[in-house]
Amino acid sequence: MDEKYKPLFKTLRLPNGAELKNRFVLAPLTHTSSNEDGTASIEEIEYMGKRSKDVGMAISAASNVTDLGKAFPGQPSVVRDSDIEGLKHLAEEMKKNGAKAILQIHHGGVQAQPRLTPDYDSAGPSPITLQSFDETEPHQSREMTEEEILETVKAFGEATRRAIEAGFDGVEIHGANRYIIHQFVSPHFNRRTDKWGEDRYSFAMAVTDEVLKAKAEHADEDFIIGYRFSPEETETPGIDMEITETLIEKLIEKPLDYLHASLGEVHSKTRTGKYAGTERIALLHEWIGGRIPLIGIGSVFTADQALDAIKGGNIELIGLGRALLLDHNFVGKIQAGRESTVNNMFDPEREDKYELPERLWEQLHDGFYPLPRVRSRQQSR
Repeated sequence: MDEKYKPLFKTLRLPNGAELKNRFVLAPLTHTSSNEDGTASIEEIEYMGKRSKDVGMAISAASNVTDLGKAFPGQPSVVRDSDIEGLKHLAEEMKKNGAKAILQIHHGGVQAQPRLTPDYDSAGPSPITLQSFDETEPHQSREMTEEEILETVKAFGEATRRAIEAGFDGVEIHGANRYIIHQFVSPHFNRRTDKWGEDRYSFAMAVTDEVLKAKAEHADEDFIIGYRFSPEETETPGIDMEITETLIEKLIEKPLDYLHASLGEVHSKTRTGKYAGTERIALLHEWIGGRIPLIGIGSVFTADQALDAIKGGNIELIGLGRALLLDHNFVGKIQAGRESTVNNMFDPEREDKYELPERLWEQLHDGFYPLPRVRSRQQSR
């Protein structure tokens, strides 16, 4: 290994004592490859195993905690105890080479797709019309009742228990990307006039407390709890960096083990407000103040880009999503001194289809994830 890349392979001890073997994290990516009932498929398990083998921590695709929260076809489920058996195989495969296996727990809220939910239903903080994932037409979502909100909070705790029983090393609370926890924080999605609207952080805090409670009741101290969030959204009014600053202040008071900033580009800058023009990741680092490790992610496709993100000092861990779709040996190649051989271009005519599940390959082929692309053979002629 080239000496300059050694910082990427330093171990990291999380606040609860769990140790990660390096600074790479497999980011959670939608793969739509679970069985129709949400149980783990053989294809999904193989895919996750290949992309987990060299990282310090591997995070699963978003796994729905209630049937009402299902947001993708082929989405993993952690709704019921019958899901545990398949999740056991998934956890074993993800952690067999030393990665910490994390199950991301998720609810789509108003982004849940009616065609996938009971009674063709979709609900969140407030009624809204929107178009989700692969939908061809917008759908109308309704406002959740108080009872449904409390049931959803409990469902995150039950999902945590199932993750523990399945042998995962931790869970990540999905509070990002316009899904239900994000929605309750956002003034765009949450227009309620009850206590869940008066304090838009209350749902996120209730879910976090319920997950921590499940850990205390069912797991050892080294079980990892993380929280993913989106620092800004495009809507006005919406989540801005001032709102995120308050969210961070609340989260760092909880016994969490890491925070995970969902970014399209790791060095992206704040769009509006008093922090406009400042790198988001630098602001987050300042607000966290070293209390909890931070995962940064976004448009890292080379060893040097990964090193640059870590050496900047604003993050402790670098998330890899699209890079590991294109080359599941990304980390291993850097460690072996073969970083120049990392594949970071998408070839839609590649015969091995990057050893991806068929549905995920089709998504990449159709441009679902923005990827650097090679010129097609037809274009090259």
